[in-house]
Amino acid sequence: MSNQSHFHYTPEIFQSLVQQTLELAQRAGATAAEVEISEGAGLGVTVRLDEIETIEYNRDKDLGITVYFGQHRGHASTSDFSAVALRSTVEKAVAIARHTAADPFAGLADPQLLAHAPWPDLGLFHPWDLSVEQGVDWARRCEAAAMGLDRRVTNSEGATVNTQNSHFCYGNSLGFLGGFAASSHGLSCAVIAGKEQNMQRDYWYSTARDAQRLEEPERVGRLAAERTLRRLKARRMTTRQAPVLFEAPLASGLIGHFVGAVSGGSLYRRTSFLQDCLGQEVFSPQVTLREEPHQIGGLASTPFDDEGVATKPRVVVESGVVQGYFLGSYSARKLGLVSTGNAGGNHNLVMSSFGGNFDDLLKEMDTGLLVTELLGHGVNGVTGDYSRGAAGFWVEQGKIQYPVHEITIAGNLKEMYRNIRAVGDDAVVRGSKVSGSILVGEMTVAGE
Repeated sequence: MSNQSHFHYTPEIFQSLVQQTLELAQRAGATAAEVEISEGAGLGVTVRLDEIETIEYNRDKDLGITVYFGQHRGHASTSDFSAVALRSTVEKAVAIARHTAADPFAGLADPQLLAHAPWPDLGLFHPWDLSVEQGVDWARRCEAAAMGLDRRVTNSEGATVNTQNSHFCYGNSLGFLGGFAASSHGLSCAVIAGKEQNMQRDYWYSTARDAQRLEEPERVGRLAAERTLRRLKARRMTTRQAPVLFEAPLASGLIGHFVGAVSGGSLYRRTSFLQDCLGQEVFSPQVTLREEPHQIGGLASTPFDDEGVATKPRVVVESGVVQGYFLGSYSARKLGLVSTGNAGGNHNLVMSSFGGNFDDLLKEMDTGLLVTELLGHGVNGVTGDYSRGAAGFWVEQGKIQYPVHEITIAGNLKEMYRNIRAVGDDAVVRGSKVSGSILVGEMTVAGE
């Protein structure tokens, strides 16, 4: 791998440490064991009002060992990779296992599901040798573009540039051994416009595996300022029923609520509003949701999950019907199912667009609320009840009329999913869930 110059430990050393720790567990009598070792390093620079506010370096490392004595499980971790520390960590995990109750569902992943080398290079490691001086320059350019756009931009919460590189190795007593390096880089800016009782704040940010794919600092700053300025002179609204258009940067949150509801923990605890929904029509018939774990450069791409289970592209929702859950080995066994390779989370969920671009969705909505900010955490994972503070714009005849704030949007996620009328082609990729703007049929918009 080409990561040696960016880390203290080489992949070969990591592999050796994992194998040594597994051998220690075996000598201690463990019937099975798994080890993960990782190292990360990064830099973050923040500038506010043209002055350097923070310069942060980070470097960390960790080794975690899980041992099994039959179905008794114990776990311990350390940041000390010396031989003495590894022995001590294994001893602690063994001691914990001997004092825990047996769990019939505990254990390593099923051997036939494990990934086999060589796995594909997914283009996840693009180190950025960012110097403090370059970070300061980028942040200043970003903030200056925001502050200089319009005199009504009166203050700044700062612009931040950050870079992070990491690598890991995972191995278990079934013979799996693998890992890879990854990078992530970001640029953000938040500003304030207006004065006294008419002040508004907004932001913009860009993130990517490869720094060359970040948006230009001036563009990030300009968008932060434009988004803030358009919120000036926001009005309150009276309570009404209206369709709601979730702007693309927020729309992925609706996918997130679905993922939480159909993930193993919620399902086997029976705390999901989508309990036993496999094969059921949950979304509008036009909705398709794909998982693409092998997407080159994807922010959540991986050839295998946290247990070494091979990941595979799949359709999670097809024509509105749920085709699969998100399961690791433990939750799969609890449910009498098979791991879907999602120990550790989902991998690049993409909601297919239908209905056109953003302007087309405004026309389709005709009259309703465009939401550009959500506040609070008013989502009940058991019932699906949804209630969030919001701000955005009132739309009439497919055209934005004026900004609105201090409102609440409410509904139930089951109804909201079934009432998705369109998904735009304006996706903004910022994480493991990707969607364009989502138009939902009538919700309660509560105001004065």
